Amino acid sequence: MKTLDKKVAIITGAGSGIGRAIALLYSSEGAIVVLTDVDDKGGNDTLNEIKSKGGEAIFIKADTSNPQDSERVVNETMNKYSALHISVNNAGISGPLSFTGDYPIEGWNKVISINLSGVFYGMRYQIPAMLKSGGGSIVNIASILGKVGAKGSPAYVAAKHGVIGLTEAAAIEYADQKIRINSIGPGYILTPLLTNALDAATMKLVEGLHPMGRLGKSEEVAELALWLSSEKASFVTGSYYNVDGGYLAQ
Repeated sequence: MKTLDKKVAIITGAGSGIGRAIALLYSSEGAIVVLTDVDDKGGNDTLNEIKSKGGEAIFIKADTSNPQDSERVVNETMNKYSALHISVNNAGISGPLSFTGDYPIEGWNKVISINLSGVFYGMRYQIPAMLKSGGGSIVNIASILGKVGAKGSPAYVAAKHGVIGLTEAAAIEYADQKIRINSIGPGYILTPLLTNALDAATMKLVEGLHPMGRLGKSEEVAELALWLSSEKASFVTGSYYNVDGGYLAQ
């Protein structure tokens, strides 16, 4: 039997990068995957790739910063599959690059609404559905910048620190109700989120920040998410795992 055989999983930000890699891996391990993204094309590309390999999935266009969208995704999932066992709250943006004293208010609000409030909105509706389904596993994608600071990204750093704290609080609340909640802290991963934000020279500099001397791959993050979502991690909750090529060990 496959690792996630017949488990129903919601994955946000599944249109590219880490979200797409997680969706493809979960599907290959037997999960029924509910894909969400604000990007129609990206979401449907992931959907078509899953279906071409014989997997079962649906795509729902949704904005994680909108609580009504998060509620709608869960409701549509429950109406179609009558269960929710796994969720991966992955959707996120990098936001503007500027020091705190000059940081645009609009940029701050957007980053916090997607990267932090979006995770809360997701769990707010996912948890009741999981309780009805007999339990489950939630994986929140944080960042290495959820543990340390970085110049020029105050909103991103604050949001990702918040994701880790939110994960820990919720994990304690539902530990005795068969819901496990954990977070992952990727290092700099080779995704459109990164390549669209940095030029070639900066990318080379960022590679050198990792003791392994390279950027991570989305598939490497997906493998950890799979383990956390599976019964192999049955005694793991409230934890934070970094996938960062040694970045935080420095």
